[in-house]
Amino acid sequence: MRLIIATTQAPFIRGGAEIHAEELCQALGQAGHEAEIVAIPFFDYPPERILDSMLMCRLLDLSSSYGKTIDRVIALKFPAYLVSHPCKVLWILHQYRQAYELWDNPIFEALESGPLGDQIRDSVVRADNHACAEAHAIFSNSRNVAKRLKAFNQVDSQPLYHPPKDADRFYCEPEEGYFFFPSRMNSMKRQDLILEALGKTSHPVKVVFAGKAEGNFNAILKQKVEQLGLGERALFVGSITEQQKLEYYAKALGVIYPPFEEDYGYVTLEGMLAAKPVLTCQDSGGPLEFIEDRQTGLVVEANPLALAKAMDELWENRTWATQLGQAARARYQELNITWSNVIQKLLA
Repeated sequence: MRLIIATTQAPFIRGGAEIHAEELCQALGQAGHEAEIVAIPFFDYPPERILDSMLMCRLLDLSSSYGKTIDRVIALKFPAYLVSHPCKVLWILHQYRQAYELWDNPIFEALESGPLGDQIRDSVVRADNHACAEAHAIFSNSRNVAKRLKAFNQVDSQPLYHPPKDADRFYCEPEEGYFFFPSRMNSMKRQDLILEALGKTSHPVKVVFAGKAEGNFNAILKQKVEQLGLGERALFVGSITEQQKLEYYAKALGVIYPPFEEDYGYVTLEGMLAAKPVLTCQDSGGPLEFIEDRQTGLVVEANPLALAKAMDELWENRTWATQLGQAARARYQELNITWSNVIQKLLA
């Protein structure tokens, strides 16, 4: 089959969604299909540009290219899933969250702050409903995404898990006395919350942070490290190679991943593959589909004291932490998270 993977990307921003599209394209190619990624630039500031992006995607006809039929479009992100095609499958990573569960949220910057916020929100919801109505099939990236789609749009979708990049390369070595927190750095991932927790631990807990900060978040984190006097207990290694990432996972005592309402979260699965316990929060969304409290990791309230106590507990009980990590690895193996399963369902 000739297939297009339709997605959107903000220039110079790279994260799990981009890796997702690339890995899907590679898996389709290995399965004998001809696949290409169409990544449409997306800007949401000022908010009025959202409507321009929606119109651009809707006018994009991907039914053929140079006289050759494109058999199917697999659309991943808003507003790319508005593109026109007679056999369009939605595999929704997430919708435009500022128009849904982040609307009127006092913590995160939201759409309603603009003068046309209500009108833009209504346009987003109507467009999403229309895209779902014309889809050949609808999948979601996780149960958390499926839950939102049902709650806000009354649309049913089938959660479809996929493996992280280089899933077969993760390994485990004896821990070297640190927690690992790899992720893009922004208010949704909550690195600042972990710094506050570090300031409340009873033991000299150390956290290695990997990833690129967005906007002025790096300055916010540096200021917090200084205010709390954390010194070398908070180590920021920036952007790292895939090999370095594997090594940090392998030698960590545990993995920390406390985002707010995450859609899926590769970090959770990567930690499980490296046989490490994952520490997450009760409002973290996607990670809760894989991590069971005190069975494969720890799930605590999203506040500094609860997180500090959890880090201290793992720090004190290294043998137990190892056992949790081994259970996490075993749980991953039980879930049949494979690209062959994904492709079979997307192309049915």
